[in-house]
Amino acid sequence: MLLVPWIGLLYPPFYARLQPELWGIPFFIWYQFLWVFITVALTALVYRMRA
Repeated sequence: MLLVPWIGLLYPPFYARLQPELWGIPFFIWYQFLWVFITVALTALVYRMRA
């Protein structure tokens, strides 16, 4: 489950573009920032499953 963020960011040509923008922020920036929250959620889920 913790491999999901790694796979999502593994191939930069997939997300290395400017469009679509979100509130004026290029796709490249907000896509990577979105993965921060996804990774936190997955890490918390894995932690709760183990505890």
